[in-house]
Amino acid sequence: MAAITASMVAELRAKTDAPMMECKKALTEADGDMAKAEEILRVKLGTKAGKAASRVTAEGVIAAHIDGNTGAMVEVNCETDFVTKNEMFLAMAQAAARLAAGNNPADVAALAALPYEQDGYGPTLEGVRAGLIGKIGENMSLRRFVRKAGGGRLASYLHGTRIGVLVEYEGDEAAARDVAMHVAAMKPVALTSGDVPAELIERERAVATAKAQESGKPADIATKMIEGAVQKYLKEVSLFNQPFVKNDKQTVEQMLKEKGTKVLGFTLYVVGEGIEKKADDFAAEVAAQVAAAQGKA
Repeated sequence: MAAITASMVAELRAKTDAPMMECKKALTEADGDMAKAEEILRVKLGTKAGKAASRVTAEGVIAAHIDGNTGAMVEVNCETDFVTKNEMFLAMAQAAARLAAGNNPADVAALAALPYEQDGYGPTLEGVRAGLIGKIGENMSLRRFVRKAGGGRLASYLHGTRIGVLVEYEGDEAAARDVAMHVAAMKPVALTSGDVPAELIERERAVATAKAQESGKPADIATKMIEGAVQKYLKEVSLFNQPFVKNDKQTVEQMLKEKGTKVLGFTLYVVGEGIEKKADDFAAEVAAQVAAAQGKA
């Protein structure tokens, strides 16, 4: 018998929107086979699970909560921008950040299982989420969170509700907040050039190589062009090498040194980043409805 983990249950729930206990039962019956478990749920719940899974939650909000040297930032998604203004939805997002900071859940499934009541729903955060889906009439999901504790001090910056930054630092709080704002604006991918992920570097190198080949330059010059492009890219995407947004005459690293501050790390969340949004085709939808009506006639 395969071990059924919380992450497996969360994955199946994300695909089907079925209740967690039903997901666990289906996975147990399917001996951990995700595809088979999904089919079991479709049989038990009819077409409801499939319909819910097709409703993409690419909108949403970022929320953060800091208590001393412990803090968390979460992304909570919904289907439309309209719901991101809803007070109940915003309260749930803020509660998720507070719960993540205070309880150190292992993953999103563990966060969803934490005790929480709101607007007559509960007794867990998941229960509130499910209740608000029914009340507001729109799919919602707890997408991701990051928690920091036991290291340096923490600063956060929220650009509206769509971009959030959590910075771990030592030193001046104002400087750390400025860095958080800078990260939101300039979107670096790493602290230093040496921290940039290898796959990003290779992707940039491939683009530079293609451009060098098109130039028709001799091999030695082409090699220098490629390396120059890669080094330029590394400076552009590493936080410490970027020109500081409040004073482009100095880099972020120079500003921090001037303020006697050290940034240990940062996390940047942008709502919906990496989620493929559904492109609504109104004409196609009307045509489908007409065809369906004619088929019934």
